[in-house]
Amino acid sequence: MGILYLFFAPQGDALQGVVTRVTDGDTIQVTVAGEKRTVRLLGVDTPETVHPKKPVQFYGKEASNFTKTTLANKTVWLEYDVAPLDRYNRHLAYVWLTKPGTGEDAVRRGMFNARLILQGYGKVMTIQPNSKYAALFAKFQEEARTKKQGLWGR
Repeated sequence: MGILYLFFAPQGDALQGVVTRVTDGDTIQVTVAGEKRTVRLLGVDTPETVHPKKPVQFYGKEASNFTKTTLANKTVWLEYDVAPLDRYNRHLAYVWLTKPGTGEDAVRRGMFNARLILQGYGKVMTIQPNSKYAALFAKFQEEARTKKQGLWGR
């Protein structure tokens, strides 16, 4: 467990880094302490734009452009949940634009994953055991659907 601590923040802590590349709406590259990390955003799934076996999906370009516009070259904080990596060896994290806070208001204002859901650029996707914000994200998705935000507007 000591080795993991060197590479990942303990659950609930956050590591500061800079977004150096945006792959698509829910996958970015972040440099943390000189190490490049491919980061898959937790709790949200945006429509595909670069999948090798799938065509560009509805609202995928919009989601990808939103992520690029919002995150490219920005300082962010990565908050890890229970499982730090997926089967593709990508880091799994909540990405904050401000220093992470607690409570719904802090998540709405500062967490990028939540913004994707609230503005209709993505849908909730919870993969256990990473479920810290699952209930809040479900609430945000229902709010986006009711307001016909983004992909819910069709």
